[in-house]
Amino acid sequence: MTASSQSAVALTLVPGLGSILIRQLVSYCGSPDEVFRSPLGKLLKVPGIGEVTARAILKSDTQNQAEQVLKRLDTLGASALFYTDKNYPARLKTLYDAPALLYFQGSGNLNAPRTIGLVGTRQATEYGRRVTNEIIEALAPYSVSVISGLAYGIDIAAHRASLAHVLPTIGVMASGLDIIYPNVHYKTAQEMLVLGGLLTESIPGTKPDAHLFPARNRIIAGLSDAIVVVEAAAKGGALITAEYANNYHREVFAVPGQLTQAFSAGCNKLIRENKAQIYTSPHDLIETLNWDTPIDQPTRKNQAPPLPSDLTDDESQILALLRQATDWHIDDISWKSQIPMGRLASLLLNLEFRGFVRSLPGKKYAAVYV
Repeated sequence: MTASSQSAVALTLVPGLGSILIRQLVSYCGSPDEVFRSPLGKLLKVPGIGEVTARAILKSDTQNQAEQVLKRLDTLGASALFYTDKNYPARLKTLYDAPALLYFQGSGNLNAPRTIGLVGTRQATEYGRRVTNEIIEALAPYSVSVISGLAYGIDIAAHRASLAHVLPTIGVMASGLDIIYPNVHYKTAQEMLVLGGLLTESIPGTKPDAHLFPARNRIIAGLSDAIVVVEAAAKGGALITAEYANNYHREVFAVPGQLTQAFSAGCNKLIRENKAQIYTSPHDLIETLNWDTPIDQPTRKNQAPPLPSDLTDDESQILALLRQATDWHIDDISWKSQIPMGRLASLLLNLEFRGFVRSLPGKKYAAVYV
């Protein structure tokens, strides 16, 4: 346990501080430790921080609470991942509403080269379970990490099929790591820790209250290269996950079903409204995501070469961000990466000298390779 990790946890426990404000504070102050060391006047200069919130930061007892959280994590064999940590999921880092802090238990790679999210109704039919297993069986040769929500129905079918085919699988939870919900999935959850793991933004002891599930769904969408909705009613969590995935520019697939089946209504609706591609076979996923190309081979002729090993974490983060679009304004880069402007300008200049970045008119930057 370090002072920095304790301060990171402590920030998330301050009343009124959400992930966006936490990133804003760290961007202005430099680190979680410095946020708590900053005087009231400096905190009040941070956009979005009013006097009530600033005083709550300075007067809160969250450091002691954070110490207890970290001790509990240690007992569970789990870790806290702040958004600036190297092991924090890179797919989440650039999302505007990504959790500032995640809790992870397991041995899986949260930055696996290939990920797929499988979601659907809790009242899965035999058809839905069969399709889920067929998808995972077909993807097994492609070293895919499977993401789902550990819930009844399609979620647990996806996790169990992954275990059966020796694929890593991550369960994203709406509760704390010490509260497996539903409890009947406890054995499966423990088996998942070997190759995959359990992930949540909730501190240990948090019960799975209803409002936490939509927030959980955004993490599933953000972690996944593509989301497959296997079965879903006209309304429900699976459609919320698909909506997040569309907002995050992830691929979305929906498995069509019979018109008379209630739990095909949501999938058919996604297809009808052009919010999902129709899923007809695993080949749809493999072709769309270029997974028929070996991981260590480029999938496009202008694919960027591997990044040099001597780049700092911040430099790697900047390049990963720039490769997502043709150009970025320096203000947007600072906001997305949460790197203070002064340091960011220096890093961009260094990357430009080394031939990785080019500057554009209007304080914009682009990666040399996209």
